[in-house]
Amino acid sequence: MSFKRVVVTGLGALTPLGNDAPTFWQNLVAGISGAAPITRFDAERFRTKFACEIKGLDMNDYIPRQEARKMDPFTQYAVIAADEAVKDAGFAPDQLDLDKAGVIWGSGIGGLKTFEDEVMNFSEGGRNPRFNPFFIPKMIADSASGVLSIRYGYRGPNFITVSACASSTNAIIDAFYYIRLGVMKVCISGGSEAAITNAGVGGFNALKALSERNDSPETASRPYDKDRDGFVLGEGGAALILEDYEHAKARGAKIYAEIIGAGMSSDAYHITAPHPDGTGAYQVMKNAVEDAGIRPDEIDYINTHGTSTPLGDPQEIKAIERYFGDHAYAMNISSTKSMTGHLLGGAGAIEAAACILAIRDGVVPPTINHFTDDPEIDPRLNLTFNKAQERKVDIALSNTFGFGGHNASVIFKKFEE
Repeated sequence: MSFKRVVVTGLGALTPLGNDAPTFWQNLVAGISGAAPITRFDAERFRTKFACEIKGLDMNDYIPRQEARKMDPFTQYAVIAADEAVKDAGFAPDQLDLDKAGVIWGSGIGGLKTFEDEVMNFSEGGRNPRFNPFFIPKMIADSASGVLSIRYGYRGPNFITVSACASSTNAIIDAFYYIRLGVMKVCISGGSEAAITNAGVGGFNALKALSERNDSPETASRPYDKDRDGFVLGEGGAALILEDYEHAKARGAKIYAEIIGAGMSSDAYHITAPHPDGTGAYQVMKNAVEDAGIRPDEIDYINTHGTSTPLGDPQEIKAIERYFGDHAYAMNISSTKSMTGHLLGGAGAIEAAACILAIRDGVVPPTINHFTDDPEIDPRLNLTFNKAQERKVDIALSNTFGFGGHNASVIFKKFEE
């Protein structure tokens, strides 16, 4: 059978750098940090007192209060990003077969705030089991895709992928596969996360995964810098409208880019640590490039997982050098987590959006906060330090890796008829 071509026809984003896709992209290219002291709760007792929070968001501007009360923040973020993406895609009422339209979303944690609030209320309320009737529907991770399906009336496949920080890339890959196979013609895909809570910060602190640079939050996320000390927790999400090319063409849709390949692999090594040789990272990029049917030297830009952790950054670089050889020094590479922080299960979606917009505008967003070279990292690599660089980007690859050894990569290409 012949595969369908899959294109991106809508984008939406809710991030620490802006509450819509254009603002997010403008601030990303400008190299602005989204990190600041935590306002969600009193973080004074925690080792890490800062994060990349969404700013200036009035939920009443997006979702009626009665509806919002029935949603965990991660689902609210999904709705806001998806609403923007659907509007951007510009579907007319008669242009969509709802039985061929679906929702595949990603979240690594789901309704953490809801779970935390209900358990704390139970504990502090004399252990009286007066749970909110919306506790379970708000908490479960698939509530986001369910809410979106109901909101738009999409009756095709509807589920959520959970693979830690690779979750939303896996969601995009699943949507890509289903459209390529003809199961769907349109899919809302992406991911969201809302883990800036007592439990989220406390849990990652216990893992010693978070930066503790409390004296300078805006410079704390510093991928590939010698003095990096952990990632910065972020929140928000992004949505992509993926569409069968022939369907998009028939309705005269605007096309941002084409998805041409995807790959998945596992480290099969450790529940939290990446394989020190980058074995899984190497294999996932190889799988994606082979699936795309292109040569490795056709990749212009890699948006790396690049979390700013001492273990994670070097293994990804090793894998890039091993797989791409000399071409590794001809590409642009950057980690946009240096600005957005790490959105966990939502990371892949906003980084996919960054790749798509880099292709559209011919600009590679930077890796900010580089101060000291890491002797383990080859200085010949163009890690796009501190300032965005203009460059023709025809093909971009996005990497996301998750606890448990989950690796996922997706490849976007400038659209051509």
